[in-house]
Amino acid sequence: MWSIWRARRLRPRPARGASAPTNPKETIMTVDEIVKELKALGKEAYKNVLKNHGVQEPFFGVKIEELKKIQKRVRKNYQLALDLYDTGIYDAMYLAGLVADDFKMTKKNLKHWAEKASCNMLSEYTVPWVAAESGHGRELALEWIESKNAKIAATGWATLSGIVAMTDDAKLNMAELKQLMDRVRETIRRQPDRVQYVMNGFLIAVGSYVGSLSDAALQTAEKLGPIVVGMGNTECKVPYAPDYIQKARKRGSLGKKRKTVKC
Repeated sequence: MWSIWRARRLRPRPARGASAPTNPKETIMTVDEIVKELKALGKEAYKNVLKNHGVQEPFFGVKIEELKKIQKRVRKNYQLALDLYDTGIYDAMYLAGLVADDFKMTKKNLKHWAEKASCNMLSEYTVPWVAAESGHGRELALEWIESKNAKIAATGWATLSGIVAMTDDAKLNMAELKQLMDRVRETIRRQPDRVQYVMNGFLIAVGSYVGSLSDAALQTAEKLGPIVVGMGNTECKVPYAPDYIQKARKRGSLGKKRKTVKC
């Protein structure tokens, strides 16, 4: 804690991954300070849970609520996010997605993140969240879904889901979304498990967030039926898309956009 206090007190020239705060509530922290804090926050029990979900070493087992406390202190920081991700430590990489300044992320940055994602939690959540909120989401997503690498393809479909969840319908290409749903219907059964999982999520996203295409998404999902894929050593199940779309309708949230997909 002394090093953190000293950083606040002396206002040093920004170190690797640090920058002067633009908001009084922001805290200057370096990558090394954050990693040290993450190590202290790690819990073995939670680490075992993450292992079951495919998270690979190195990682400490820091709960998301603890990561969000750090996020509130450092706020958005483009360079810090890049440096955290490049540590290769899962907890730091997940935090990188939370503190990333999405609009400053370049296509090169995002491609690097997609390639270096070490587990599904990063390739299907962290990277797509940042990509979807950047200015390059659609372009990269359409490129990624063509990849023969299942991890990259999954990132692409998850990015598309984030885009439709946040973007006003007037700004969406409806014809393109229809073609993508047709592609899901025609090809999903031939895809690797994780790609099937996120394709199913894409149908749920369109059916829940795009009012004019909700019926089409529901019909497509009903024709496909349940998607069954391996979920590893977990009790997780693949969401049944028709049920999720109907729930959105019943609670009156159909077509209501999200401000962010990060969580």
